[in-house]
Amino acid sequence: MNDGPSRREIIEQFIPNSPHAAALGIRVVSLGTDEAVLELPFKPELATIGEVVHGGAIGALIDTAAMAAAWSTDEAPDNPAGSTVSLSLNFASAASGVDLRATAKIAKRGGRLSFCEVSVTDPEGTVVAHGIATYRFGG
Repeated sequence: MNDGPSRREIIEQFIPNSPHAAALGIRVVSLGTDEAVLELPFKPELATIGEVVHGGAIGALIDTAAMAAAWSTDEAPDNPAGSTVSLSLNFASAASGVDLRATAKIAKRGGRLSFCEVSVTDPEGTVVAHGIATYRFGG
């Protein structure tokens, strides 16, 4: 058994210090066991045209939220490494000039794999995108 920090403690420190998450403005709202809520504040640099949020920015939010949910456990890892091995996105509606919220929940955990579902909504609660991700722990 590892006496180091828990996965949740690691992800709480990782996201605010990730250059990519910082560049996008992604921030953690909450982390619970097997779930995470993250926000992507709107800024003009995230637009594809006008104020429409680029799908790549939404995809990065989904990927980051899935990773955060996968790491949201009290278990202390032997190896603080992991990666997304599969990511599928479906866009439901455009988001224009608004902050977005990703709610990620682990659907199933296996040995080294976690299967996650993520929903991205605008401030009105309209679903903008949905994603499913498989996350793998270890190097």
